[in-house]
Amino acid sequence: MLLSMCSLCELAGCTLRSTWLQRAVSYTTLGRPALSAAPAAHQRTPCKEARWGAGRDRRLPGRLMPPSASARRQTNAPQRRRTPRADRGGRTAPVLPGGMFVPCGSSPPAAFEGFTLLLPAVSVGNVGQLAVDLVIFTLDMPKVGYFYTDCLVPMVGNNPYATAEENSELSINAEVYSLPSKKLVVLQIRSPFVKNKYRSFCQTLLSWVKSSRCAKVILLSSSHAYQRDDQQLHGTPLRYLLSPAIQKTAGDLMQRLNWIEMEKVAAYPGVNDAEMVLHIPGGGITTLLYSESCSNGIEMAVLLKFCSEGDNIPDALALVNYLNEWLQLIKSEQTSDAPAIPSQWKIPHSWRLLFGSGLPPALF
Repeated sequence: MLLSMCSLCELAGCTLRSTWLQRAVSYTTLGRPALSAAPAAHQRTPCKEARWGAGRDRRLPGRLMPPSASARRQTNAPQRRRTPRADRGGRTAPVLPGGMFVPCGSSPPAAFEGFTLLLPAVSVGNVGQLAVDLVIFTLDMPKVGYFYTDCLVPMVGNNPYATAEENSELSINAEVYSLPSKKLVVLQIRSPFVKNKYRSFCQTLLSWVKSSRCAKVILLSSSHAYQRDDQQLHGTPLRYLLSPAIQKTAGDLMQRLNWIEMEKVAAYPGVNDAEMVLHIPGGGITTLLYSESCSNGIEMAVLLKFCSEGDNIPDALALVNYLNEWLQLIKSEQTSDAPAIPSQWKIPHSWRLLFGSGLPPALF
């Protein structure tokens, strides 16, 4: 009797397992299982649209939409026509009248026709920027505007030429100063360039120079002294470059002043010394702006000094005296033709903090 009961239980268990397996999986194709009919509460039929994302609700990631709703949504949605990338307008800065230059306040744009544009290159030791500071502060040049550009790192600070009592205005990364009595306009750059924006700045600057009808452009720059060629070790550390457009008017003057033109160096030293190129290491945009000026027929001169990082105030004084030999911005007190001595250039008040505010007395 006991044996009969065990046989019946075993038979019932086998029948139950067989029924469950038949409901769960039926092999319609060899090696490819397909879901069989299950209770409606547990059924989840995979649809092609849901598997490939066409029927997914984008508002609720991962949630499936009914096929009817998905089809209705795709049918009623307006077809968006993609325009070519060249025809699509990007997010660019607004185009200002007169290019990059923005006049101060509500005053009309200044006329710079026939003026000499003086600007620095952000180069080794910031020598060009320090020299431009000396020119602006010594000549007491008023600010007439600023440059609106996304090519420079944004910055804002106090007026570097004001005293503590009158320091009420702010300064930004690129400002323009003008002195009509000497036909001189100065662009002071106070921050480095944004990566991959050098060419854009040079092209826009030269476009503004053309539209303003400036007579010539003078770039104050510097270069690493330790990367000089053998021939550059002789003589003075000051050099100049002239574009072909200004060579006719200023070339003879440079020879009378006994200035030394920037030497070209071998493109592949020791391999091919026949090919010579212009190489200004540490000069920032100097080489690029010079080559763009030559290509566009701009009258441009580059004045530079070989130097090293450190206390570059003597380098700035030497470079601004080099510039003064040509432009005669200030005269010597002894004779009218003698070059200006360093003491005649006024040092801006902000230079007192050029190397910080000093060591705190509490350290001692």
